[in-house]
Amino acid sequence: MQIFEYNGSALVAMVGKNCFAIASDRRLGVQLQTIATDFQRISKIHDRLFLGLSGLATDAQTLYQRLVFRHKLYQLREERDMKPETFANLVSAILYEKRFGPYFCQPVIAGLGDEDKPFICTMDSIGAKELAKDFVVAGTASESLYGACESMFKEDMEPEELFETVSQALLSSVDRDCLSGWGGHVYVVTPTEVKERILKGRMD
Repeated sequence: MQIFEYNGSALVAMVGKNCFAIASDRRLGVQLQTIATDFQRISKIHDRLFLGLSGLATDAQTLYQRLVFRHKLYQLREERDMKPETFANLVSAILYEKRFGPYFCQPVIAGLGDEDKPFICTMDSIGAKELAKDFVVAGTASESLYGACESMFKEDMEPEELFETVSQALLSSVDRDCLSGWGGHVYVVTPTEVKERILKGRMD
């Protein structure tokens, strides 16, 4: 078992029409033993920017604290919030800095940029970015998430349809991965509001 699979995780971000959704499972495990069923993998950086961290839970929490610190410094210096593209570059640089002893995390970054254009990206543990115009996935359930998202994704979805699509993709994918699951956590972000929903899934 790889160190990335130690705690189990499933993360997906998907783009809609001037909106995006980011979703994760809620299981924290130690290999096949479940420790918690309400684990938070997605964090809000600011109202239009969210970060999901899959991989080793301890590294995810450490990396999140470093990123919040760096973002607050940026806010103090620049007197504005960071754009999603800028934040992705920051995450990439922090990960690459530690490339010889990396954080065992695979981040997913989702945000609304200029003119409410959605931006999503993921990267590996040493900061190699992968940009996408439709969806990105990460975690132990990533293979089944790729298949589900590939078949369900449509362009220019409205927020409600986007929520349904991302929720169905997440729930059907975690059922095929024994290291993730136990419900879901979905954020749908539009230029005017952030909707947070908890999904009930199979509890086994």
